[in-house]
Amino acid sequence: MPSTTFEVPDMTCDHCVRAITAAVAAHGVPAPQFDLETKRVVATFETPDIRDQCYAAIRAEGYTVEPVVPQQ
Repeated sequence: MPSTTFEVPDMTCDHCVRAITAAVAAHGVPAPQFDLETKRVVATFETPDIRDQCYAAIRAEGYTVEPVVPQQ
């Protein structure tokens, strides 16, 4: 399954990284890669359904999730 990149504009610190990591881990997703400077997260989701569940879990933690559309 290819990686998915999304932005979390309100992610600012290591606490945010830990909260997002825990939210996706609850759905069996390995720890994502984070870039606090660009507010981007790269994760590998087994299915679109798991991706959507993870996005909902991240939002439940109080964060905004904005999918990144690949540039053509």
